Amino acid sequence: MRENLVLGTNVTIGADVEIGANVVIHDDTVIGDGCVIQDNVVLGKAPRLSARSTARRDPLPGLVLGAGAAVCSGAIVYAGSTLGPKVIIGDLASVRERCEIGEGVVVGRGVCVENDTKIGAFSKIQSNSYITAYSTLEEHVFIAPCVTTTNDNFMGRTDARHEQILGAVIRRGARVGGGVVILPGIEIGEEAFVAAGALVTRDVPAKRLVAGLPAKVWRDVPPEEFVAE
Repeated sequence: MRENLVLGTNVTIGADVEIGANVVIHDDTVIGDGCVIQDNVVLGKAPRLSARSTARRDPLPGLVLGAGAAVCSGAIVYAGSTLGPKVIIGDLASVRERCEIGEGVVVGRGVCVENDTKIGAFSKIQSNSYITAYSTLEEHVFIAPCVTTTNDNFMGRTDARHEQILGAVIRRGARVGGGVVILPGIEIGEEAFVAAGALVTRDVPAKRLVAGLPAKVWRDVPPEEFVAE
């Protein structure tokens, strides 16, 4: 079905692509073989930035979707981003410009991934989480529902913030529980575990479990829970 499809210029659509109703595909978008684009999706949208936005304003290349990717109903994926093979973008999710999403990543329903973010292969971000701009999630990271990351200690005040804006860095195999809040520039170490509801105010050591307000180390993560090599 391609009812009410709006197609920009220089769009490339691979073989065996499924496109639903009321889809908008902007200029220069590349859609790989076997992709699924469900109803009411917008692909390759250009950002509309406020006068005070800290996001870059340089020209953006077209959006690229790898083979077998799926963008579900109502989702928006911006220009300048790249989705790897078999990525799933859930209903009503958004992925902003200049994001790199690795193979097999799942971005759940209602998730917001802000600009200039990198997400490694096979990571999962569950419903209604917020991944702020300039964040890095490595491979096999798990983000539970309603996690909030932040990137600005000054919350929009003073020019000093421009040189210090940085989202979380979440290393390979780390897991972050439901409702966690992570302060700007925090690094969560490889295979670390952040318990649900924690407030993370300082770096989390690799392979350690933290919990509480603020989060503190409680114990080691059992080796049998590590991601297989």
